[in-house]
Amino acid sequence: MPPDRPDEQPGVPPQWEALLRQMLGDDADAVLREIAERGGLPGMADAQGNPVDLAQMAAAAGLPADPAALSQVFGQVQRLFAAAGDEPVNWEIAHDLARQAAVAEGDPSVNAVQRREATEALHVAELWLDQATELPAGGGPVQVWSRSEWVHSTMPAWRTLAEPIAESVAEALSTVLAAQADDVTGTDPFGGAMGDMSGLLAGAGQMMRKVGGAVFGMQVGQAAGTLAREVFGGTDIGLPLLPGAGTALVPRNVAAFAEGLDVPVDEVRLFLALREAAHARLFAHVSWLRGHLLGAVDAYARGITIDMETLEESVRSIDPTDPAALQEALSGGVFAPQTTPAQQAVLARLETALALVEGWVDEVTAAAAEPHLPHTAALREMLRRRRAAGGPAEDTFATLVGLELRPRRSRDAARLWAQIAADGGPAAREAVWDHPDLMPTAEDLDDPSGYARRRAEDRTEHADLDRALAEIFEESDAGTPSSQELTASGEGASEGDPEEGRSDDSRPGEDGSDDDGSAGGARP
Repeated sequence: MPPDRPDEQPGVPPQWEALLRQMLGDDADAVLREIAERGGLPGMADAQGNPVDLAQMAAAAGLPADPAALSQVFGQVQRLFAAAGDEPVNWEIAHDLARQAAVAEGDPSVNAVQRREATEALHVAELWLDQATELPAGGGPVQVWSRSEWVHSTMPAWRTLAEPIAESVAEALSTVLAAQADDVTGTDPFGGAMGDMSGLLAGAGQMMRKVGGAVFGMQVGQAAGTLAREVFGGTDIGLPLLPGAGTALVPRNVAAFAEGLDVPVDEVRLFLALREAAHARLFAHVSWLRGHLLGAVDAYARGITIDMETLEESVRSIDPTDPAALQEALSGGVFAPQTTPAQQAVLARLETALALVEGWVDEVTAAAAEPHLPHTAALREMLRRRRAAGGPAEDTFATLVGLELRPRRSRDAARLWAQIAADGGPAAREAVWDHPDLMPTAEDLDDPSGYARRRAEDRTEHADLDRALAEIFEESDAGTPSSQELTASGEGASEGDPEEGRSDDSRPGEDGSDDDGSAGGARP
């Protein structure tokens, strides 16, 4: 029986055809013809060597057998692809999922009392910090947010953080798949597991960008939504998530953290306000810091590659009719990017920088709080343990960048900043932030007590180098005739002929005299 439409392929369910056309565009015709001719997916076979048809694939993927339910699933997927566009992250999905996760446990609006308490805490924190650091207040508005307001206000910062990584992963996958499509001409790049997939691979680049955008959107949305239930303000991950200068608190999360602590909630609020305001001061007055941290993330992203040999080896071992095998392969990172030595070096620098930020905030907050809050030491340790157990910063960077932050680095950084302040006072501590070249290194975190000695040795080495360069320049200047000397000796008398006005026997080098003009002209 002929197909109902000229482009309809016999043996291909309409729902599958619509989905494949949505994903592959013009390249879908070739794939659909192969499915119809072969009686199953091109080159894919079960353990007995029989072609895998679309019904088997649907069962393996856990899709419903009911046509109406299957049509609904396809409709949702089609809407997803239609809305995805070509962005590396589907921000519509990210925002929706983040809001859903944020309000999952309820999210009442901030009331007048909460707003007043949070605002007052941030104002008091600024006054106390004036006595603990020479960095002035960061300025900007004071924000008091519900969890969903936190999601909405920080989403632009998530775009800046996540898009370089998502873009690099999408490009790497597209490049690999495009190269495979070029190579697939009667060959079997996957060692017999997938066979001739040239038609499918030809349109895989566009499909992977849309799938990748959706996956990253879900990943970022889940991270932001989970964070919205844990963060205290706008700086908990070590980067300022506010669109500009300012400070913020999330009263519900502050109250939730205070529950179960043997510390008055007012004291907890003030301590957390100090941390928020200290972060804000640092990023407001160390102008290069934000770009330095985001630049490290971007440098990591530029190095992302996909190891095709690992991908092929993984795909070769997958039985497409075994749902458990498929799930295990995907969850095991079949398509995960590989971390190169250069990227590992970037991540190490990023970890050190984030530890220095956290350590400085930890030290300055404690110095500002100790004269006023009786439970400063207990609150400081509680925040440190929270990070050691995997707080918002650790979870976020592990999810997006693959960076496993080590809490010990933050403690070492706090000891280092305390040592610098003990040796030279708060002014010396803050002066380290003047330029990125002055920043302590991982070696300094390993040995905070030796920081001053190493810096003194560096200054001595630089002074010796400056002295040597100065001596070289002085010797060079001494051997070069001045303009007055050249004029008196007759050199340069004529722009057209530099030798005009000289006799042949007075030219330098021809009569055995020195080039300084001592034999060829009188000195002034």
